[in-house]
Amino acid sequence: MGMNIALWIVTGLLAVIYLFSGVLKIAWSRDRIHATNDAAHWVEDFSPGMVKAIGGLEVLGAAGLVLPAILDIAPVLVPVTAVCLASLMAGAATVRIRRREPKAMVADLVYLAVCIFVAWGRFGPESFAN
Repeated sequence: MGMNIALWIVTGLLAVIYLFSGVLKIAWSRDRIHATNDAAHWVEDFSPGMVKAIGGLEVLGAAGLVLPAILDIAPVLVPVTAVCLASLMAGAATVRIRRREPKAMVADLVYLAVCIFVAWGRFGPESFAN
């Protein structure tokens, strides 16, 4: 029971973070993102369309983390989404390595670990199939 609650809390927080981050990437220009966040120099490496596409993936990921379980429609998509977001964060960490931004990479690795935790918990001990 405690693990289920912890997973819901962590998943909800992840969903809020990814929703907020994704909406900003969609709504703001690449230059505005770069100007307002010291850790967002990565946008220099991507076209404006690609930054918006990453934002779209984050918004879809936020929805995929919570809606399938809440609506009880294909809840197996929750851990699948967590794996997809972990892959996105692995890509983000790779960009940070290439750009030699180890301090900024720490947050990416934390999100990666949290996504893996959600995937493990929902595929394993607190699966919605139980």
